[in-house]
Amino acid sequence: MPDALIDARGIHTYYGASHILHGVDLVLSRGETLGLMGRNGMGKTTLIKSILGVVRPRSGAVTIKGVDMTRSAPHRIALAGIACVPEGRGIFPNLSVHENLVMAARAGADGRRDWTYGRVLEAFPRLRERINHGGGQLSGGEQQMLTIGRALMTNPDVLILDEATEGLAPLISKEIWRIVREIKGSGIATVIVDKNFKAVSAISDRVMILVKGAVVFAGAAETLRADPSLHERHLGV
Repeated sequence: MPDALIDARGIHTYYGASHILHGVDLVLSRGETLGLMGRNGMGKTTLIKSILGVVRPRSGAVTIKGVDMTRSAPHRIALAGIACVPEGRGIFPNLSVHENLVMAARAGADGRRDWTYGRVLEAFPRLRERINHGGGQLSGGEQQMLTIGRALMTNPDVLILDEATEGLAPLISKEIWRIVREIKGSGIATVIVDKNFKAVSAISDRVMILVKGAVVFAGAAETLRADPSLHERHLGV
């Protein structure tokens, strides 16, 4: 797809002799929100790592904005406008909230600076309240907000959220979904991995479901919501 931000085709990824991804395709257009779903161990994080260059596919191709970046280093893919909020968050616990944010600040790949330090703090009032706290002093939900805010400081074209609300209290999860909706409204394309079927399908334009490293459903979110047998069979919800 020539206008796609991400166009991953025929991705086969292995860990040693273990064949994890079996010819997976993932296409993401500008401003689109894609829900990536599946039970634990079905290849979602491996697919993200394959796109980001953290793990190299054995075969297939990853194209970013029309450029083949299959063999590119992760920092090259990040500079092309792809940001990730990883499972486990990856904040710097010995840096303050302020330092965690400003260390990531830069213009987007096209020179945009839509997400400034001030705008991030407006979107995350909890972070403003804890601006001088160390990253390691924050709650799990606050750390997730910090990781999302840090990713936004790079002014990405694509934001990938791996396990967006895992382990968070319901009220904090609700706040994270509010922020995700705001990000979507700002025009950033998103890939969302989360176990909350209702929340993911409500915010996504399209949904992909992986089972044992293969795509078993790819289509409009409303199609998945309208067919309970699909999500009961593949997601157990």
